[in-house]
Amino acid sequence: MPQPEKQEQWGTRLGVILAVAGSAVGLGNFLRFPGQAAQNGGGAFMLPYFAALLILGIPLCWAEWTMGRYGGLRGFNSAPGIYSTIWRHPAAKYFGGLALLVPLMIYMYYVVIEAWCLGYAWDYLVGNLQLGSDQAAYAKHFEQFVGAHSDGFFYEGGNNALAVIIVLTFTVNFVLIYRGLSKGIEKFCTVAMPLMACCAIVVLVRVLTLGTPDVSKPELNVLNGLGSMWNPNSEYLLKGQTWLAAAGQIFFSISAGFGIIINYASYLRKKDDVALSSLTSASINEFFEVCLGGLITLPAAFIFLGASALTMGTFGLGFNALPNVFAVMPAGRFFGFVWFLMLFLAAITSSISMLQPVLAFLEEGLGLRRRGAVVLLFVVTAIGSGFTVYFSKGLTALDTFDFWVGTFLIYTLAMFQTILYGWVFGIERGEKELHHGAHLHVPRLVQYILKYVAPAYLLVIFGTFSWQSLLSHEEVKFEISEWAAHDEMAGFDSKMIPAAFKTRLEAEKLSLPTDATVTGGNAGGVWTIRDVTGKPLYIVRDTRHRETFSVAAYKVGTLEALLYNPAALWSVIFILVVTALLMAGIFIAGRRWQREGRLPIVDAPSFSVAKARP
Repeated sequence: MPQPEKQEQWGTRLGVILAVAGSAVGLGNFLRFPGQAAQNGGGAFMLPYFAALLILGIPLCWAEWTMGRYGGLRGFNSAPGIYSTIWRHPAAKYFGGLALLVPLMIYMYYVVIEAWCLGYAWDYLVGNLQLGSDQAAYAKHFEQFVGAHSDGFFYEGGNNALAVIIVLTFTVNFVLIYRGLSKGIEKFCTVAMPLMACCAIVVLVRVLTLGTPDVSKPELNVLNGLGSMWNPNSEYLLKGQTWLAAAGQIFFSISAGFGIIINYASYLRKKDDVALSSLTSASINEFFEVCLGGLITLPAAFIFLGASALTMGTFGLGFNALPNVFAVMPAGRFFGFVWFLMLFLAAITSSISMLQPVLAFLEEGLGLRRRGAVVLLFVVTAIGSGFTVYFSKGLTALDTFDFWVGTFLIYTLAMFQTILYGWVFGIERGEKELHHGAHLHVPRLVQYILKYVAPAYLLVIFGTFSWQSLLSHEEVKFEISEWAAHDEMAGFDSKMIPAAFKTRLEAEKLSLPTDATVTGGNAGGVWTIRDVTGKPLYIVRDTRHRETFSVAAYKVGTLEALLYNPAALWSVIFILVVTALLMAGIFIAGRRWQREGRLPIVDAPSFSVAKARP
């Protein structure tokens, strides 16, 4: 079988380790992880978190490194080609399309967040973010900065400064990716990763030495700040949502199921270690996430803002709470600059890794030269990022991309890869390939985990995730007598929620936004509760029973919510269009590889694995 000469390889073992670690270390380590832990039982969250790390994260990384190097030695660097060398079936290359779609789509919105971080770092450097201790002022600044108050904000003469920063961020990403694997990605990560660690340690030391900044509030101190992150609440261990959130965080954390590791590993030589290198990369990521992110973000926010910091989401913590913290912290302007510079470095080491899998496919699948492939990739991602920036109201496009690609498709790809490794590639061959040139012996138990435990674990989590997030379902039933009469409720239209109903929901630990409204009721007692963007939050149906209303509240799933939100629906259509274009490209690449004799022509479907040539 003729194989083209590989033009790129990693320069050093340390370089590939730092590059893979850089792809994993990102905004999720410093913003998403603390928020997930706080909302899911604090220290109790760490039990399902480390369970997911040991059962899913590290084993799946070993599998991806092994399959990636295996496919790379057979002349392929892109997932469609690598999967086709493992599973000799026409469908294999199309499943590889998921490993291109996931990083490509995530890049389109991730680079926008990356630009936010650079913009905030610049604002701190020049002194534009000294807004005092008013938390609302920072929330308003963020909303104006990202255009969250209206769609098309930037295209109507909005924040021109951010537009310049986005263009600059795009340019830096593509300059690095154009320079290639060793001269671009590897060299940059070798410098950026240590610099990022230094920035994080500087901020960490400052947070741990804050003591009790406000002596009038002695409960707001460092120890209680750490306790807000690490004290366990065992009740959360009985909730499926906690285990689901932990598994999702692991996928975000170590880039498993992103399609990046399998591409990076394809550039390794046969005797290059994958066992110890994979474990080292994952360990570096866990250091940044648990030891740095877990000790900085939430404790710092708690010390100055109290328990309200525990309810803030990812962007709330990063762009609203912490700027408020830096405002009242001694030398806060300096530490604010260091913090957002660190976030920018974390983001860019991840974003450049998202471009490489698609770039490799354009070169080896469609035969484009590096310059042409980079230009085409630039145009496609610029259109996607422009789409994200346009539908900025409520960050709808960003959230939709993040849900369907950054969560749903990552689970899907991870499930496919565990099945591909355990049941098609085979654990016997997998174990042998894993230990070629290995400096670490991986226990045999890991192979059985990859074949049996990991797929079952993922199927259970995926089923739970689909039930909780995709489908509308009844969430709570109760009776309420405070409402006057049915005729009075039937008159509600675009008014605020009745206080009695809101109180009853809160008693069930179901919160509503302050700007939620209720519509309907004229067609037999059915109301829809919506947020400010028009997205339905709950559908309420009642039947008269004596002197009370028997009320059932239904959580509106993501699928049904699409019907009510045009921006979210257009975002899903955009994902489908990009998917169709990728699949068309993969079809062309498959025909090309067959003509070149790099892939066999398989006429009949078969699930057997052809013996690989040595």
